[in-house]
Amino acid sequence: MKYLLRLAVAAVAILAMGCSNAADTTKETSQTNSAHVAESAAVQMKPEVVMYKPPTCNCCTGWAEHLQRAGFKVVIHKRDDMQAIKAEHGVTRKLASCHTAIVDGYVIEGHVPAADVERLLKERPDIVGLTAPGMPQKAPGMQSPGLPPRGYEVLAFNKSGTTTLFHRY
Repeated sequence: MKYLLRLAVAAVAILAMGCSNAADTTKETSQTNSAHVAESAAVQMKPEVVMYKPPTCNCCTGWAEHLQRAGFKVVIHKRDDMQAIKAEHGVTRKLASCHTAIVDGYVIEGHVPAADVERLLKERPDIVGLTAPGMPQKAPGMQSPGLPPRGYEVLAFNKSGTTTLFHRY
């Protein structure tokens, strides 16, 4: 919460700087700059994603790049002990994929699209996290960048491992 407050204060300061420079520019330029600063501040307000992945997994890196294009900052930790990471965060075999990420207290397992992570953070349901079990071939990181996800489900899971449908592609 402190992180979000600091970012909001920084965004207001940046917007104020843009407004104080308005006398030196045209009204149109000032409005364009302010809109751009506001958009950048909104992107920066997304929480950091901490991802654990096997050292040689390229599709995991592709998923991280997908999140970065959506405005998330992704910190990558290459680990050989992925089973221990999964166990620590309540990811069972039936929920597992290649990488495990943590964002704002939620677990994101596998190739969950950025739009679903954004929805999760907006709605804040009482769950452990989201998973795209296995290796869905038409998911972010598994296919060419920019192609829409298709042919798989993103599941929400709770502490007991019970799942519910979060999004069907």
